[in-house]
Amino acid sequence: MDALAALWDGAFGSSYAFWSATLVRATPLLLLGLSVALAFRAGVLNIGAEGQLAVGAIAASAVALTWAGAPRPLLVPLMAGAGAGAGAVWAGIAAVLRRRFGVLEVISTLMLNFVAAALLSWVVRGPLQEPTHIYPQSPTFAATAHWPFLLPGQRLHLGFAVGLIAALVAWHWLAHRAAGLRVRLVGAGPRASASAGGVDVARTTFGVFLVSGALAGLAGASEVGGVTWALYEGLSPGLGYTAIAVALLARLDPRGVIASAVLFGALDAGAAAMQRDAGVPSVAVQVLVAGIVLAVLAMTQLRTARAAARTGPDEAAA
Repeated sequence: MDALAALWDGAFGSSYAFWSATLVRATPLLLLGLSVALAFRAGVLNIGAEGQLAVGAIAASAVALTWAGAPRPLLVPLMAGAGAGAGAVWAGIAAVLRRRFGVLEVISTLMLNFVAAALLSWVVRGPLQEPTHIYPQSPTFAATAHWPFLLPGQRLHLGFAVGLIAALVAWHWLAHRAAGLRVRLVGAGPRASASAGGVDVARTTFGVFLVSGALAGLAGASEVGGVTWALYEGLSPGLGYTAIAVALLARLDPRGVIASAVLFGALDAGAAAMQRDAGVPSVAVQVLVAGIVLAVLAMTQLRTARAAARTGPDEAAA
């Protein structure tokens, strides 16, 4: 009970815990969860959000340090655009490998994560290292490169608002636009959508791949611009992989990703308080997260099996 009380207090026990801990931790998961959800909806198994976040953070940091004298209304959008562009380019490598050579994106995106981690390690020890060359990190950004806070006295920054807008736009796009319908059709059955629906499957999946990478790169930009104000090794403690759980828990629905990201942000924020106040290791929360994901998957399979028993396997799959 002490552990659960500490978990709750660390996530929701005060306005600061909610706005400055839970929602700040939920911000990158919101953008990364959207990245994974959109890709999976199109049948693109993008496992590379971790690497795309890293290159997005590198690009945003380079912009922040190069144009440190620029005014904030100009510099912040430049950082966001650079991060999104770098993430899209990084995802585009895997997209080209899939389209041109038939390389499975699960393998290519996973391998590119390691390349991105090595690139980040080189950058903070080379071109972007702080002036003393002692620490593997960049110099602290100028104040004009700090993303504005949304509430006075709280650490919640612009990245959360960007994530909310992106989630609502993604939901509307998938539900009410022809391009979104094509994405859902390709995810449900690429062969059928190509033969019966006249959908260009290769073009659709390629575009979704780029959008997915852009969202992940934007998450990296929001982390360095809104939280750390510097680039360093270990920027992401596996956020790109946690985002897969966020997307699965939301059943790949952009609206559900909002709630799922907040839940995972609360678990992350509460874990630190649980370890500090109750002496329970924070890794215990990871066990809880794994249990949640397994439970969701099991419930999905059970629901499909019951529907198949009532209507037949073809209708249940549809």
